[in-house]
Amino acid sequence: MILFEFVSFELLRVVWWLLLGVLLIAFAMTDGFDMGTGALLPFVARTDVERRVVINTVGPVWEGNQVWFILGGGSIFAAWPPLYAVSFSGFYLAMFTILAALILRPVGFKYRSKRDDPRWRTAWDWALFAGGAVPALIFGVAVGNVLQGVPFRLTDDLMPIYEGTFYGKFLGLLNPFALLAGIVSFSMLLMHGAAWLALKTEGDIARRARTYGTAAGAVAIGGFALAGLWLAFGVEGYRLVNPAITDGPSNPLYSEVARDTSWLAAYSTRPWIVIAPILGFVGMTMALLKLRGAGEVSALLWSKLGILGVISSVGLTMFPFILPSSIDPRSSLTVWDSSSSHMTLFVMLVVTAIFLPLILAYTAWVYKVLWGKVTEDDVTSNSNNVY
Repeated sequence: MILFEFVSFELLRVVWWLLLGVLLIAFAMTDGFDMGTGALLPFVARTDVERRVVINTVGPVWEGNQVWFILGGGSIFAAWPPLYAVSFSGFYLAMFTILAALILRPVGFKYRSKRDDPRWRTAWDWALFAGGAVPALIFGVAVGNVLQGVPFRLTDDLMPIYEGTFYGKFLGLLNPFALLAGIVSFSMLLMHGAAWLALKTEGDIARRARTYGTAAGAVAIGGFALAGLWLAFGVEGYRLVNPAITDGPSNPLYSEVARDTSWLAAYSTRPWIVIAPILGFVGMTMALLKLRGAGEVSALLWSKLGILGVISSVGLTMFPFILPSSIDPRSSLTVWDSSSSHMTLFVMLVVTAIFLPLILAYTAWVYKVLWGKVTEDDVTSNSNNVY
């Protein structure tokens, strides 16, 4: 408890904002190649054996990669309860669609090879495609909507009220800028999945993965550049006019927020954050070049760097905003007024400091044990023991 007195509420809020970003980036880096691999499955593999090879590159690790998704959702629930409540209220159908798609993956893995019927297996192959493609797209669409502001307001007792009908709220998410963000997310994770397949397979599968990954990388780079220009000249930003006390109570209505000309105003006040989009462009460009060449491990590592840069660009550009409101800027959620209590954040940080290194160590050990390529011989000679 002595340490608690020396760790300020303001610092803990920033630390948990950073940790939330770390968890989301870790999810994109790990489960991202699972989603990309699933989305590529019907295209990079032509025969049943080839498709089983592709599936078994992620089969042993996808469940462990889901841990980062659970940790990210749990940290939002525990560290940022207003964000959890407001976002789930507005993105309910979108999140339900993501969860439904993610549920297809374990069912597809388990049931695909239970029967020899080609139609049965093809149906599950497309289910695995949907389980990878749909979340990859909708996650990006959600980010695009957050950057534009979400149509909610808070009542005096902090109850979130959304504009539009139940279904209209979902259809309203599919606006042009959000769809562009979704394309960036989808193509980036498609490239990531291709880099994984280039590392874990050989022959025709690896060759096709490089071809699709190169095309996806070009789309991701172009889309990221276009989104940046759109953000600079076509999307209004937000700024704190009279911020709440950074170590004060969590009530967004205590802050005064106004619309700004552009989110990119943040780069004039914090010019060092330009490193994030630079890392995004460099990482994706180098991953594309390595996919065109002979890089295997390097292509995957550069792809991870690109993901780090792209997601960090969003977080650093928006800081301190987490979920801005487009109809009532005063209701916008920020780092300074949307967290749990001082004690809650401290206890969570202590628990995280203990268990996160254990998760990282176990994950590293799993990947070390499973290192190496998956071949057609591995699948045919162990047909009853693999997916």
